[in-house]
Amino acid sequence: KLWQDAVYMLTMVLILVFAAFAKPSADDAALWKILFASKWYVTVALLIVLAVMLKSWFVKDELTSWVQASWGFMKQIFPLLLAGVLVAGFLLGRPGHEALIPEHYIVSLVGGNSLWANLFASVSGALMYFATLTEVPILQGLIGSGMGKGPALALLLAGPALSLPSMLTLTGIMGLKKTLTYCAIVVVLSTTAGMAYGWLFA
Repeated sequence: KLWQDAVYMLTMVLILVFAAFAKPSADDAALWKILFASKWYVTVALLIVLAVMLKSWFVKDELTSWVQASWGFMKQIFPLLLAGVLVAGFLLGRPGHEALIPEHYIVSLVGGNSLWANLFASVSGALMYFATLTEVPILQGLIGSGMGKGPALALLLAGPALSLPSMLTLTGIMGLKKTLTYCAIVVVLSTTAGMAYGWLFA
């Protein structure tokens, strides 16, 4: 049933959101601190709800195929995620500990919330190729090195939407003019969203 699918998907999304909920900073609103303090209680409660749904709404064959598909995705994604963490660590280090790329370079290019910082992050994200989930550790390293919140969102939006290989493929399918239009729309909207986010949550 449609409502069962909707509740199931919503539960899965909420589990991901609460399990990955980051620790708020000291100047964040009290709501975020309350949510962070209760994140594991909520996550466990949602997991119990998920277990009940799996037992009540799904047959054994569906559960078996779900586990097999999840295991297959894990085998595909985990090596890429590990590689992303290693590359981000070597290049960007961690907060307070510089690595190969000095922090002042990051701050000068994508620090703050200027138009240039958001545009640079958006264009960089559009040109890079991010394997699934590798953008997360890379972005964490960049933020730790001084990247602004707005440029971080701009990079995160433009990265999955575009890459140099996808641009070349799209050019062959749609032609140069339509591809350039699509790329420009992605870059402009990512830059705008980044600036708005940086302004709202600075």
